[in-house]
Amino acid sequence: MKLTVAALQAMKRDGRKIAAVVCWDPATAELADAAGAEIVSVGDSAAASLSELLVFCAAVRRGTRRALVSCDLPEPSVENARRVAGAGADLVKVEGVEHVRAIAAAGIPVFAQIAAAGEAKPAEDAGAALIDFRHSSPAAGAEAVAAVSVPVLGGLGGGPWLDGRVRAVHRLLGEALADYVEDVRAGRPVRGD
Repeated sequence: MKLTVAALQAMKRDGRKIAAVVCWDPATAELADAAGAEIVSVGDSAAASLSELLVFCAAVRRGTRRALVSCDLPEPSVENARRVAGAGADLVKVEGVEHVRAIAAAGIPVFAQIAAAGEAKPAEDAGAALIDFRHSSPAAGAEAVAAVSVPVLGGLGGGPWLDGRVRAVHRLLGEALADYVEDVRAGRPVRGD
């Protein structure tokens, strides 16, 4: 069953953590979706242009059934948010309260990116459905989580003190590959053997 933003907000109220995976292709999106990730996010960390992100977003949408698809919006505007939503994004990720307000007012769910705990409440008040608090510390993260009723996730240093985590698939794959190599060298069984 397809998740909704309301379902993620209920997860926060129930104290259940939200997992988000950043990827750019349908096969990896399908793996993340099948693993149970609630959000599959198309990030612009590869310095992609808007037109490239539209292609990636459509590809990730094809690989997901249950998870919500989020897409970064490097050139924030209502028109560009509509284009990203049209490519398959359930959520549009932007920073800046003015952008959050304009896009949310247009009826497009916003995943607001913030850099400080004090920005969480203004982002929620502007209409953010979810918040991404990158580089949060335990104290600042807990402060942001307590200040808002919407889920606060974290990537790039976000930790277990938040409502969930955002992790790029290449980092997750690197960890899994390192574990695999260690298991092989130690003569331990490998999952799937």
